[in-house]
Amino acid sequence: MSSSLLRTNLFKAQHRLHRIPTRPFSSGPSPTSRTRTFLYTFTLLTTVSLGAYTAGAVYPHPYFTFFAPRPAPAPPADPESPASLAFVASLEEALQSLPFLQSLRSQPDADDWYEARPYKRFPEERRVNNLTAGALRGPGKLALMPMVRSRYDESEAVVIVHVGRGLCGHDGIVHGGLLATLLDESLARTAINNLPDKIGVTANLLINYRAPTFADQFIVIKIRLNEKNGRKAKVSGRVEDLKGNVLVEASATFVQPKYSSMLSNSVVKQAMGEPEPREKNPVLLSEGLPPPASKS
Repeated sequence: MSSSLLRTNLFKAQHRLHRIPTRPFSSGPSPTSRTRTFLYTFTLLTTVSLGAYTAGAVYPHPYFTFFAPRPAPAPPADPESPASLAFVASLEEALQSLPFLQSLRSQPDADDWYEARPYKRFPEERRVNNLTAGALRGPGKLALMPMVRSRYDESEAVVIVHVGRGLCGHDGIVHGGLLATLLDESLARTAINNLPDKIGVTANLLINYRAPTFADQFIVIKIRLNEKNGRKAKVSGRVEDLKGNVLVEASATFVQPKYSSMLSNSVVKQAMGEPEPREKNPVLLSEGLPPPASKS
């Protein structure tokens, strides 16, 4: 009984197998379909690539300058030429119009701060042999004198500097040694103003580079006094871009030499810049104050 049932099931399976149509060849995509798919993929990739290239050429990300920096003219040979002077004047106007600087000037404690322009009254015979005021000064380099805003108690300061394309190591990226120099001078200004004789030298300078600093922009150096003890002052600072991104951090110790009493600090004061005179507000008669007496 079981053997006859097995034969019956085997017969039915063979019958169903014979009813399944067989194809001598497997059917794949036709040549026309494959060509159409290839052309669609190629067109899509080409369009996306061209779009990305165009967008990158018009609005390049700053980090692309690592691989393909844009060409730029060299700093002008004559910093006193009419073109150079016009460029410096336009850059000074841009500095004065910076929203960052305007916000500092409008803070509630703005009267606790003063402004100074280092090297503004620096003697010419000394300027020509000075690194930042002489050799590095001019369009494409340090085109402007730094703008310093410092507290009257010399506990804190903000320095705004424009760094040009001629100050680069890797093309488009400001040289790390130049940033160390700017930090050294900015930190020194706050530290020296806290030393007894207002004369000091760098004892140590520790720098940590956090991000590349791109050329052709204004950078902000923020300085804070950490400690002062007799002939020693410790300060810290950092370099930021106008968006507040931290580029460099630093700390330093400055000491007053034992022979400082034999030196004159007048040249140091001229280099660091003294407070600019404040603009006096006009006296209004509406405030009930009498007008000045007329001369007979």
